[in-house]
Amino acid sequence: MALHPHETGDRATSPVAVRPQFIDQVTAGEVPRYRMPAGGMSPGAAYQIVHDELLLDGSARLNLATFVTTFMEDEAERLMAECAAKNMIDKDEYPQTAELEKRCVNILADLWHASAAEQATGCSTTGSSEAAMLGGLALARRWRRRRQEAGRPDDRPNLVMGANVQVCWEKFCRYFDVEPRLVPVGPDSTCLTPQAAAAACDERTVGVVAVLGSTYDGVYEPVAAIAAALDELAAGGGPDVPLHVDAASGGFVAPFLDPELVWDFRLPRVQSINASGHKFGLVYPGVGWVLWRDAAALPKELVFEVDYLGGSMPTFALNFSRPGAQVVAQYYNFLRLGREGYRRVQQECRDTADWLAGQLDQLGPFRLVSQEQGIPAVTVALADPAAAGFSVYDVSDALRAHGWLVPAYTMPPGMDDVAVLRVVVRNGFSRDLAGMLLEALVAVIDRLQGGVHSSAAARTGFHH
Repeated sequence: MALHPHETGDRATSPVAVRPQFIDQVTAGEVPRYRMPAGGMSPGAAYQIVHDELLLDGSARLNLATFVTTFMEDEAERLMAECAAKNMIDKDEYPQTAELEKRCVNILADLWHASAAEQATGCSTTGSSEAAMLGGLALARRWRRRRQEAGRPDDRPNLVMGANVQVCWEKFCRYFDVEPRLVPVGPDSTCLTPQAAAAACDERTVGVVAVLGSTYDGVYEPVAAIAAALDELAAGGGPDVPLHVDAASGGFVAPFLDPELVWDFRLPRVQSINASGHKFGLVYPGVGWVLWRDAAALPKELVFEVDYLGGSMPTFALNFSRPGAQVVAQYYNFLRLGREGYRRVQQECRDTADWLAGQLDQLGPFRLVSQEQGIPAVTVALADPAAAGFSVYDVSDALRAHGWLVPAYTMPPGMDDVAVLRVVVRNGFSRDLAGMLLEALVAVIDRLQGGVHSSAAARTGFHH
């Protein structure tokens, strides 16, 4: 999460104004901004103060930077409200919530072609970042145990991945003392290639991460080809390196839109998969999933038995207490949509993304950065940045005036001289809205080409 400084001095005592209608319900017409007030107030007054502050937030539906779900049905929201007080970790007190989590794990195991003979295992998490870290921990612990059993040094482990990975993998490496082997991308490929993945491995490599849906441009990395390259490496006397698939977005897209694509537990080298329930899993923020192909892929020493909440239960997580509402909402979606419903939703998103990509490609100033198979996202760069007279940062800033949040950022190492705009097409971003975005973009381009543009120094963040 973002880090915030402790405010001191005059700023620490700066007040938040209270509406006149509520002044008789509080000590004065204002409350301290960075300190707890001495007394309380009515729930209506507290609600209105917070509500008014939040008016400054942007519209979540028009935030095209985020992969996170911004629309759910009323019935799903009602279920989430009913479960807001349920602690997901307390499986003795809330056994049916735990049962729904179990059903979700089984549904995903089936969706990702886990073998019945191998008995896949998995759990929910707070999101795909935690799920990725759990997958990384299992890889590292298995590698360390193999090294110890062989009487070999177990220091300086490394993890091989493309430079286009989500930041959670760099966090994992830094937090758990694993060397990140970030393979640069380039104009020929915006993601990890099989040859580069195998070449980066050595006897200290705990695993390779393949991404199914890059946060930079949405493309699927060639998981099957990467697995084949690692198979060839092992067969030739090299290290036997396991594969983890970061399917944060693609894990809920490929099974429905690209069923012929082999990327999951059908590949023996794939040991674990993580996905985000709150991205294309269509649940509000707060749920992810991680599955291992069999018990051997998840070292027992990483699983804790907790009994002080009423009953003994195994747990593997970086967090402890968390709400069960998002898990319940995930199961609701599985029931509500089924396979055909998920296919319809994701197909609509891809169709809209394809249409928007075609329109942007014809617009003039832009060129498509990624044209390969992937999740519903569109990434463009200026075709001729030097001649354009403006930058993608100017475009991003100008679109904010129309209500749209479209991020501008540079591509990963190896392509970091290329600055891009990216639109994530999520459930609820219809063709009509895409048309409105295009109209706003045309107006912005006309204005910028007329010489009116903002400073590129004020750059938007890259959120995903």
